[in-house]
Amino acid sequence: MTVVLQKTDVPLQIEKPATRELVDKLWEVAGEAKYILVEARDVEEARKALYQWLSEMETKYMYGEVEVHPLIRAQALEAIRVFKNVIAPLNEKLTGYSALKYLYKLARYEGIEEVDEGFVLEFIHLFKAIYGKPDIYPAKYAEGLGYFDFSKLKGRQAGIARSEYLDRLASRVWEYIKRYPSGLDPEVIEKRKENRRKILEVLGGSEDDWKDYKWHYKNALRGKRAIKVLKELVKGLSEEDWKALEDAVKYNVPFGITPYYLHLFDFDEGWKHDYAVRRQVLPPLHYVKEMVAHLDEREYYFDFMGEHDTSPHPLITRRYPMVAILKAAHTCPQICVYCQRNWEIMTAMDKEAIPTRMTIDEAIDWFAEHPNIIDVLVTGGDPFILRDEDIEHIVKRLSELDHVKMIRFGTRTPVTVPMRITPEFAEMLGSYIEPGKRNIHVVTHVEHAYEVTPEMAEAVTNLRKNKIYVYNQQVFTFWNSRRFETSALRIALKSIGIDPYYTFYPKGKWETKDYLVPVARILQERKEEARVLPGTFRTEEPVFNVPRLGKNHLRAWQDHELIMIRPDGRRVYLWHPWEKNIQLVAPYIYTDIVSIRMYLDKLKEVFGEDLEDYKSIWYYY
Repeated sequence: MTVVLQKTDVPLQIEKPATRELVDKLWEVAGEAKYILVEARDVEEARKALYQWLSEMETKYMYGEVEVHPLIRAQALEAIRVFKNVIAPLNEKLTGYSALKYLYKLARYEGIEEVDEGFVLEFIHLFKAIYGKPDIYPAKYAEGLGYFDFSKLKGRQAGIARSEYLDRLASRVWEYIKRYPSGLDPEVIEKRKENRRKILEVLGGSEDDWKDYKWHYKNALRGKRAIKVLKELVKGLSEEDWKALEDAVKYNVPFGITPYYLHLFDFDEGWKHDYAVRRQVLPPLHYVKEMVAHLDEREYYFDFMGEHDTSPHPLITRRYPMVAILKAAHTCPQICVYCQRNWEIMTAMDKEAIPTRMTIDEAIDWFAEHPNIIDVLVTGGDPFILRDEDIEHIVKRLSELDHVKMIRFGTRTPVTVPMRITPEFAEMLGSYIEPGKRNIHVVTHVEHAYEVTPEMAEAVTNLRKNKIYVYNQQVFTFWNSRRFETSALRIALKSIGIDPYYTFYPKGKWETKDYLVPVARILQERKEEARVLPGTFRTEEPVFNVPRLGKNHLRAWQDHELIMIRPDGRRVYLWHPWEKNIQLVAPYIYTDIVSIRMYLDKLKEVFGEDLEDYKSIWYYY
């Protein structure tokens, strides 16, 4: 049976060549493996000998011949499984790379310059785990907290000891969370009042205008006017940032920002707390260059999710049996740089990108012909740019379909123009809820605690007063990926009534490489940071969107496999489809756009992070 697998193609880049000193460290850790590699006459002989050695190590752990903590044993067995995968001939064929060939050469101190430091570091940590000596415990934020031994304490005495330990742990975690202020903090609110005054002065608006969402739509900053306003108000942008903006405008790369969202910037002290806000809308130069290079083929080149192949009807995308997407608009009040649909959205508030009512009605007719669909996600673009009467028309027509049990709106207006959610609008939406028959939900994208504001809280309150639940889908990017940064977001969201729903691994698009993190980082965040919060604060599920197929849970080993370490240190994964136990659907091969070494170096360069805080990241596969 021949199975054709699709895959992400990532240019091979050795950014930081390995050194002899680093290779020395590798073989200090893995002396037996080096001996096997050196003694072997060729790569195939080395492979067979390594498999035999790994099986012997596995047997020793299973028989308890290696005395280690049970958690260390579990880590060792997982590392053995990963190494077996990485040196498998089948995976070499699937990926086009052979980590074993490079290890074979490195054992002889040959080809050192052919691999990145990240490649060598991956195997240093992999071998440490195999030998039962991973650099994991304790986590840096748990150092010196004085954990206790339950075997020596019982009853109330044990309960008090554990409670005291948990107090110390929680205090340490709060030290991290407090590094990330939210837009609800009094000093941030006051600072933004001044920002608002400056924006209104520049744009010629009034306080009443500011409260009117239509004014924000009308004054969405685009083109040369946007650059002019930004230059008047925002400090701290580099020459490269300005060039990126100017080229984006010159070559019609999607760009736009609302006056409201602009007031979330720290005008005079940028990149201290507002980095996630800025990078949400200010495109990096690499992104602009990639977009310009492929403008003529953008419709297909940037369609990472393969929506052309999952659209059974105009305006509709379907990847699952009982839910489908209705794209009610192909534009937004502002443009997120890493937008999944940068292949079809041209600019903010593009009048030409709003479908006619006839086209929308034809799409709804399609839903009428498909009674198995019980959930309709109305999205875009952003459907809330439509007039109230147009949105009500969509809701009314969908409500006439008895099989539709859920109408969801995917919108970022609570973040970009929260005053759009007026009491009247929320009341209209809520009027179509029929308990036991139909519900209406709003799903938004809040990326950082700094985006959570009193205005957003008011918008959410308007919705919840009308029985409309609000959920959040965070895109986990470099700019919100520091230790406990997403925890700070979860706490801010829950305080205003938004429930976390998904944490998305970003779409693995080469043009957005400045936003991407290794898969391992989102796994680490979920296990070590989200888990510290109460369960109701971490209700979301971390997911990876497999092109054409749909969401794949990141936590489940059975849904993905690490199958290769490339010479540039980037990991290669085999993602299984959600239909795994239903049909023999071909998996998807994905290459981390950013290696762990690249990510850690950037954390240190941009934020000055202590990399000891992230030391366990290498052990998430």
